[in-house]
Amino acid sequence: MGSTLYLTEQLLARPSVTPLDEGCQQLIAERLAPLSFVCESIVSGPDDFRVTNLWAKRSSPIAGAPTLAFAGHTDVVPTGPLNEWQSAPFVPTHRDGKLYGRGAADMKTSLAAFVVAIEEFLRDTPSPALNIALLLTSDEEGPANDGTVVVCNTLKARGEKLDYCIVGEPTSVERTGDMIKNGRRGTMSGKLTVKGVQGHIAYPHLARNPIHQMAPALAELVAIQWDAGNAFFPPTTWQVSNIHGGTGASNVIPGHVVIDFNFRFSTESTVESLQQRLTQVLDRHGLEYELTWVVGGLPFLTTPGTLVDAVVHAIRDETGIDTQLSTTGGTSDGRFIAQICPQVIELGPPNATIHKINEHVRVADIEPLKNIYKRTLHLLNRQAGT
Repeated sequence: MGSTLYLTEQLLARPSVTPLDEGCQQLIAERLAPLSFVCESIVSGPDDFRVTNLWAKRSSPIAGAPTLAFAGHTDVVPTGPLNEWQSAPFVPTHRDGKLYGRGAADMKTSLAAFVVAIEEFLRDTPSPALNIALLLTSDEEGPANDGTVVVCNTLKARGEKLDYCIVGEPTSVERTGDMIKNGRRGTMSGKLTVKGVQGHIAYPHLARNPIHQMAPALAELVAIQWDAGNAFFPPTTWQVSNIHGGTGASNVIPGHVVIDFNFRFSTESTVESLQQRLTQVLDRHGLEYELTWVVGGLPFLTTPGTLVDAVVHAIRDETGIDTQLSTTGGTSDGRFIAQICPQVIELGPPNATIHKINEHVRVADIEPLKNIYKRTLHLLNRQAGT
């Protein structure tokens, strides 16, 4: 059994459902400490939701060396109905060339590949021109309030600088390396309460129906093109997720309606511009309303340059694949890391089974992922040493 596969299985055997880490980070720290990594555990969150974070760093003997951080999460989503799994979700199981277990794709294979790539790189290059770091959290699949964002804020307060970051999110489609994320859209949610006047449905002139009032504004919002996107991002989208109105009785005009919505936005729009345009529509329709906003993350983009070029070359050298750059999909902890690191990409195994029953990775995808990470280390080290 290869070292990467063995470590992956060790991590899969730990039921680290958010916010639990179940010793995953300790296991990884024990592998890194003999390699001169300084490992720091940063615990955050309330007593009923304690989050474990790991910041591990190995400093180069060369002053002013750039820092490459690998980032990821040890937590996994709940298993769902156990009787629907063909094998126990926290018992690593092989079938037909695939490794099954909760977290196999998202993202314990990537974590194991990080560690083994670092071990093999340092065996080849004991005095690199790079600082190497690892940032792990047990709160990526949850609220993400006490995870990577806490570590990033801690590093920022210390004046710690990151130059490059590879996040191990499962970005591939068919084969490891066929797609990487060089950015992600921002996410911003809103809760809109449109106020009316409750009354008897037979006497509409004595009431004011907020659903009827909101309908023209809603139609206008649905039809808006918020931006056209750009070479890296698709256009910004606006979607309604929930509408709540009415008392449950069929003869009562409701006194208010609540609409939940979300923007997924590109770098062509800002938080301020989207909020302003939406409220202008509401005001133009003369609505009486309350509106609250939650910004879940800002968009980030790493254009082709040192990190993207190194990863693209590493993938081609290892697999022969010309990888596709993409910014689609949901959010990741890259949104926090991008606030302290100018170059962030995401690269991991195929994502077809993430969060699903019988989550798995192909065993044949594991070793190439480790080798891509290791080749990237060598390429960036060579760049740093010139």
